[in-house]
Order: sequence, then C-alpha cells, then structure tokens
Amino acid sequence: MALFKRPDIFSHPDWIFEIKHDGFRGLAYVEGEHARLLSRRGNPYKSFGELSSWIARHLKVDNAVLDGEIACLDSEGRSQFNELIYRRGDPYFYAFDVLWLNGRDLRDLPLIKRKEILREIVPPAPSRILYSDHIEEHGPQIFDFACQNDLEGVVAKWKFGSYLPNSNATTWIKIKNPSYSQAEGRTEHLERQPKRNKGASLKIRLLEPELLGVE
Repeated sequence: MALFKRPDIFSHPDWIFEIKHDGFRGLAYVEGEHARLLSRRGNPYKSFGELSSWIARHLKVDNAVLDGEIACLDSEGRSQFNELIYRRGDPYFYAFDVLWLNGRDLRDLPLIKRKEILREIVPPAPSRILYSDHIEEHGPQIFDFACQNDLEGVVAKWKFGSYLPNSNATTWIKIKNPSYSQAEGRTEHLERQPKRNKGASLKIRLLEPELLGVE
C-alpha cells in the first residue's frame, strides 16, 4: 500500500491512526524456518539477515507475509534513522499489516480485521517484531503525541479498506510532523545516494476521498 500525503491531521470514526516510524518500509516473507525482508519494489534487504533469521525463529506460523517498517530504536522506543542507515543499531520490524497467513490470502479483509489477526501472531515482548498499535477516530490526539515526542508523524488508514498492492490508489494517508528534527538534512543526504532508474513514479491518489469521508 502506497501512502498519500496530506498536511493536516483530522478525526473520523471510520479511520484509525498509527505512529509513523522512521525507517525502511519492508515486507517480511516467512516460509517455515526461513524469512526474507524485501522492499516494496521487491528488492532484498541484504543487510538485515540477522533480523530475518530472528523473525523466522520466533514468528510461530507456517507461512506469512507482513507489511511493516524496519527501524532502529532509542531507549525510549523512538526511531533513530541514522542508526539504521549507517547500520549502527539493532534493527526491529514494526509490523502494521498481515497480507497472507498459513496459506490464506487476507488482503480483501477489512484492515481492522487484518490488524486483529496480526496482533495475535506478533510475539510478546521482548521481541524484534513489534506490533504497530493504533487509536480509532481521534487523529489529533496521536498527532500531538508524535509532535511532542519528536516522532516522524502519523499514518491515517481507512479501517474498512482492503490491501491494494501495486496500485497508485490508496486508503492510507501520511501526515508528517513539520518540526521533526531528524528530517533536517535528509533531502541532501538522499540526493547524494546513487540514482536507480526505476521508471517514472506513479502519482499516488486517495481512493474515492468523498466516499471515505475525507476531503
């Protein structure tokens, strides 16, 4: 699922709101005693072999596909992007969706049901797989928390939505903390990275915003 960007937070009873963890978006593919971490484009994360092995050992499933964020955390659980990008900290996998479980395709289920299933399979603490919790309806409440604690922002998600892979339409919205300290210099750093020719990027659009109750 792609993220549509919106500058202002909102409240709505049909939406849930999660903390946006600052890291690398990743899909965890688990099959028996093996696991792989891939980017949304399908490229393997070769630097996170230890985390992949941990997931394979501790996620008690026959097979599964999880969507989430690979992140390094400080002692208070806040994402530390430089620790991640320079491989200086222990990475964790913040799981926020489950697409496949034990031979069953879950993508057509409502998001809120998928999250119920996900919560049941995430190992208890201490764990390198963490469940990305949410609140319902009250977006400003969690957005204020993100800003007060210098977190990247919030992701709003339509709780009845199915999972839409490989599409420029989405029901997930990213609202950034405008004062996020770790965003400073981020653009300059990314501009120094080698360019990869992946073709033109799709313009992300919100799926039927008037039906979702969001303008």
